[in-house]
Amino acid sequence: MTQETTGAESAEHSKELYQFDQEFRDHIATVDKTGKRIWVYPKKPSGAYHNKRIVVTIVLLSLLFAGPFLTIGGKPLLLLNIFERKFVVFGQAFWPQDFVLLALTLITLFVFVILFTVVFGRLWCGWACPQTLFMEMVFRKIEYWIEGDANQQRRLDRMGWTPDRIGKKVLKHTIFLALSLLIAHISMAYLIGKDAAWEIIQDSPSEHMAGFIGMLAFTGIFYFVFAYFREQACVVICPYGRLQGVLLIKDSIVVAYDWLRGEPRGRKKKAAAGAPKLGDCIDCKLCVHVCPTGIDIRNGTQLECVNCTACMDACDDIMTKINKPKGLIRYASYNSIQNGIQRLISPRVIGYSVVLLALVSVLSFTLATRSDVETSVLKVPGTLFQRTEDGFITNLYTIEFVNKTFDTLSLTVKVESPADASVILPEGSTIPVPPELLLKRMCFIRIPADKVTEARTVVMLGIFQDDRLLEKVKVKFIGPVKASK
Repeated sequence: MTQETTGAESAEHSKELYQFDQEFRDHIATVDKTGKRIWVYPKKPSGAYHNKRIVVTIVLLSLLFAGPFLTIGGKPLLLLNIFERKFVVFGQAFWPQDFVLLALTLITLFVFVILFTVVFGRLWCGWACPQTLFMEMVFRKIEYWIEGDANQQRRLDRMGWTPDRIGKKVLKHTIFLALSLLIAHISMAYLIGKDAAWEIIQDSPSEHMAGFIGMLAFTGIFYFVFAYFREQACVVICPYGRLQGVLLIKDSIVVAYDWLRGEPRGRKKKAAAGAPKLGDCIDCKLCVHVCPTGIDIRNGTQLECVNCTACMDACDDIMTKINKPKGLIRYASYNSIQNGIQRLISPRVIGYSVVLLALVSVLSFTLATRSDVETSVLKVPGTLFQRTEDGFITNLYTIEFVNKTFDTLSLTVKVESPADASVILPEGSTIPVPPELLLKRMCFIRIPADKVTEARTVVMLGIFQDDRLLEKVKVKFIGPVKASK
């Protein structure tokens, strides 16, 4: 065999090995070659990071369940009533008329998510996402308690329908269904308010059929997701994981395997003379066994990884047992592993930060200058100006008030300009506007005929509460066309 042949074979072998190592990119870990789902049995996690996640989970889920009952100034902390188009955020009411605010808020949130992901990867997914918290820290814990660890669950699912298996499955799914029902009620309380949700619970389903059907639908969805769909919600439905490909950079901090330290991996044994030195990874595969999405983190960042830190805890435990430093799998960036340099500030981060700061500034200014009342004044369709016997030109208008507060407001409409114009409200000069409602009234605006010099005159109205000016509204006043001289 010539040296050229040996070199060619070596290159071909390296190519085949590279292709083999990259096969994981051609499919997701939970689907086999035939397209059938591979059910994931993750080993029960434990360790320092898992204990911290338990504390964070308790705090976040406590806030989530307490949210509908928390108030600010007697008003809900958070209400997202899409049915009545009413939203309350931190005690402040928002209406469809606040669409600009909503759009600004969503854009600001989107840019913040981009910036956060560029710097810290999917930290949200592993530590704060409700899907992960409920699945891994609640439902999975119940499953471990009833059915045992991963190997015990596999044996249970492989055996026939024995009384033991039936009893465990019925108990588990009964608890899952009860928890799904509880989560559905909390979700409905965020959507329609705790009082309306309580009425649906207390009264007969026939009296609140729409609400009852909605509650059943929410319960079914939550039960399906946490009992069956599970990690597929993160892999298939959630777009956030797929955005990693365009959001993450080599300086992003993610759950990463230190390949420089760990490779070549292999079982620790007395090395033969001339054998290559092995890395710290002993290829125990515990990092794979504890992964709730079934991936091998040693292959690098993958869309299925939710940064739950289970692999970090498992690897740290092994490193301790073999007297090696912890952190073979750790929070790190590609550059910090490859080059030993961790940069949080990069041109992309600076760019996103500038955009985010500008959006926050505009949003803060808009919120600070937001009026408690939104008024629109429109000329009644099909009506013309009228001449009165006392020498005035009058126009009839519909005036609408949207009270964005939770208190009744006593409003007064005054003409700011021109000085000769006046406004007449048949119901009286003071208009009580109930809280959280839209109120319509009719009004006349009149100007002395000799002061109307144009076919269209702009009249500025001021909306007052007591002596405080809330907002100004421009109105077009229609008058007769003057004959040209």
